[in-house]
Amino acid sequence: MDTIQSGYKGVRLLMNLNWDRLLYICTIVFALWLGAFIGSLL
Repeated sequence: MDTIQSGYKGVRLLMNLNWDRLLYICTIVFALWLGAFIGSLL
């Protein structure tokens, strides 16, 4: 149980440190998808 809790804490720490990078990647993917969608309508 201690191993699971320490692993969860480690994942949580990584998410706290890298949430802005994840947001950045999601923003780029959304912008590319939106550009492709608008391009397909024209």
